[in-house]
Amino acid sequence: MAQLLDKAKNFVAEKLADVKKPEATLEDVDLKNVSRECVEYTAKVNVDNPYSHSLPICEISYTFKSAGRVIVSGTLPDPGSLKASDKTMLEVPMKVPYSILVSLARDIGADWDIDYEVELGLTIDLPIIGDFTIPISRKGEIKLPTLSDLF
Repeated sequence: MAQLLDKAKNFVAEKLADVKKPEATLEDVDLKNVSRECVEYTAKVNVDNPYSHSLPICEISYTFKSAGRVIVSGTLPDPGSLKASDKTMLEVPMKVPYSILVSLARDIGADWDIDYEVELGLTIDLPIIGDFTIPISRKGEIKLPTLSDLF
């Protein structure tokens, strides 16, 4: 009886491993807005849904790092759903307070850009499987405008 149960578990595990899952890529991180309270960055995530029906997104968790330190992290609950058999572009806003940007002055002063790393967890509710999290990360740099760029 135990052998039959083990064979059934292996069969189900193999079938679930072959199930198509949505794929996501972090396309870009841009400076979106500057206000008196904070600087807002936007991470653009492109998600490909292979299913013929829309999928609800449970949440998006994010961590924005620079110079090896966590600058801001958070969660976007219930950001919508993925289009059926199509690609969906999601924008994840990340608000960074000025007090933290001051601590990055050394990195900014060295090469006039902000080196960053963004880690996202896109949690989707898949039929039969349940909640499924797609981990996404990207490293890069955001060039800051110079005086010559402004004039």
